[in-house]
Amino acid sequence: MGIQTGRRVGVAFVGMGGAVATTAIAGIETIKSGSNRLDGLPLAGVSVAGMADYKDLVFGGWDLNGDDLASAATGHGVLTREDIESGAQALKGITPWPAVGSAKFCKNIDGGNRIVAKDHRETVSVIANDLNRFRKESNLDDVVVINLASTERWPDLSVPVLNSAEAFEKGLDASDESISPAMLYAYAAIKSGVPYANFTPSIAADVPALMELARELNVPVAGKDGKTGQTMMKTVLAPALKARQLHVDGWFSTNILGNRDGLALNDPSSLQSKLNTKGTVLDSILGYPVEDHLVHIHYYRPRGDDKEAWDNIDVTGFMGQRMQIKVNFLCKDSILAAPLVIEIARVLDLAKTRGDGGVQEQLSTFFKAPMVKNGHGPEHDFGKQQRMLFDWLGAQQ
Repeated sequence: MGIQTGRRVGVAFVGMGGAVATTAIAGIETIKSGSNRLDGLPLAGVSVAGMADYKDLVFGGWDLNGDDLASAATGHGVLTREDIESGAQALKGITPWPAVGSAKFCKNIDGGNRIVAKDHRETVSVIANDLNRFRKESNLDDVVVINLASTERWPDLSVPVLNSAEAFEKGLDASDESISPAMLYAYAAIKSGVPYANFTPSIAADVPALMELARELNVPVAGKDGKTGQTMMKTVLAPALKARQLHVDGWFSTNILGNRDGLALNDPSSLQSKLNTKGTVLDSILGYPVEDHLVHIHYYRPRGDDKEAWDNIDVTGFMGQRMQIKVNFLCKDSILAAPLVIEIARVLDLAKTRGDGGVQEQLSTFFKAPMVKNGHGPEHDFGKQQRMLFDWLGAQQ
């Protein structure tokens, strides 16, 4: 499970009542209650000096739905009643803090548990105060913020307010409409010295203004868009096809899902944000454009959190012979995502204890569109990403 550090680390989720957050919290509470099942946790067998233990994680966070987490988890249908009644019973005593909402940025998701603030500055102050209170009331050594909220629409990245820290500060003063809820959370975390990760496709700490701020304040940041199912399979299969010189002529991908993430993506503006993070992976790994790389995501309510990802891959081999590969991944979306969120939190906290601020490229393995420090293209090859992470973890053991 890792080297015991005794450090209490708070994990503040944006979107705490969602399926991924409630699953992550339930899993850790089950471990705390005595379970030794560490399946799905990528770093469970890795001992790294200074990394927080799973049992030392404490949870809080924001959500537009104010229901206690047991009620929220029951609605999502990921956890069984037995899960909630046994090891994860702590969910019943946890309710989310009021959250930031914006129909302009996320059309299909709303709720009554809202932060009441007159402008962006006051909103940021409320978020920062929440983090400070969380730290004090839970007797925490440090805190990490992870964005698990529903996908926002893609903003206009050309506007000056998003392209320098100075302009962003002025934009906050003016409550500039280009600044999204995700950016407000990211800014509040960075200014509070709290590491921040974006597990959603939304634009947040990866705008130049906030990357600049994180670098100046030496605060670890990472993201975006968690890589769990179909894209993970692409980053595993594509390097193998490249190594065998099998030319990819086309790659047709379809997803169906019925959870809250799927509902958010049923809005075309939010859907485009998701497609933006999924579309560049193949070309980067293969070294040539796949002209017929088609990705479709459909909200299908009866499926709930049991997502299905279906891929048809057309390849050309020796002597021009055509072949096909078909992959059908029937997965539980939150069961794949929750362990990654937990490990991201632990690595970000470790980065802060090491004094390693700014963009954390070693976390690329967990994201579809990894943030990078110096403007170069991100590494998408799964094997290479894994080596980046483990090289970094071993650097100061």
